[in-house]
Amino acid sequence: MNERETLLVAGIDVGSASVQAVLLEDRGPGGARILATCGERLRRRDPEDVAEAAFEQCLEAAGLTRAELGYVATTGEGECVPFRTGHFYGMTAHARGAIFLEPEARALIDVGALHARAVAMDERAKVLGYRMTSQCASGSGQFLENICRYLGVTIDEVGPLSLEADDPETCSAICAVLAETDVINMVSRQISKPNIIRGIHDSMAGRFAKLLRSLKVEGVVLVTGGLAADVGLVAALDDACREKKSPIEIRTHEHSALAGAIGAGIWGAFRARKLAGRGLSLAGSGGAR
Repeated sequence: MNERETLLVAGIDVGSASVQAVLLEDRGPGGARILATCGERLRRRDPEDVAEAAFEQCLEAAGLTRAELGYVATTGEGECVPFRTGHFYGMTAHARGAIFLEPEARALIDVGALHARAVAMDERAKVLGYRMTSQCASGSGQFLENICRYLGVTIDEVGPLSLEADDPETCSAICAVLAETDVINMVSRQISKPNIIRGIHDSMAGRFAKLLRSLKVEGVVLVTGGLAADVGLVAALDDACREKKSPIEIRTHEHSALAGAIGAGIWGAFRARKLAGRGLSLAGSGGAR
């Protein structure tokens, strides 16, 4: 395989609450181009079935067949996907996807359904270090969804509502149970939804900013994961970093939620080219990287 020969690949990121799939046209040193994307919530369905449905939807959108793909890469809990060619560790995949989406990024904060993690990387997407939130769910997407149910709003409404806050109410930053109790009390005291939500965002952002500072990162930080589209949370994180005068610039991208899938696909193409260069087949290349 010529190093610059176009290679069609897929990346599938199986998370605890959703599956993200992407098809890429990879040109090696010439970069990659997104052909199709799909995001599906699990909603108590079998992750394997959801992954296959998302994958098929991408193929249909791009007008491709499985046989035309040179590699199908998975990450997250993607080892459950039987048709994968190979699997890549989550931090490795997210780092590569973050660099693809935002070449200036030197760290990312991945906010998923169950936890958040900060990852420092270099310009080649090599992971230099990481920090994760504790087992408590108060810094996660699932926690925020629970709060949405209390307030009677959708997860898509949370971000815009947060930006309307004029007097945010402080919320517990340590324990999800205490935080939810705080919210119940706030509702009984008729605190406005925007002020409640912004208080929660501030609490989460404070934890994320602490993770980033512990890594001593500087420069551009890309928000990835399911909550990257929450404009209220992103604004709160930006404010939290500015308050501590951190040398950090928070950014997002329209495809931030796909960072893991994109990174897996790009690493899959890299692995396929390396094996081809050595005259080896893809058979048996399914080990994690």
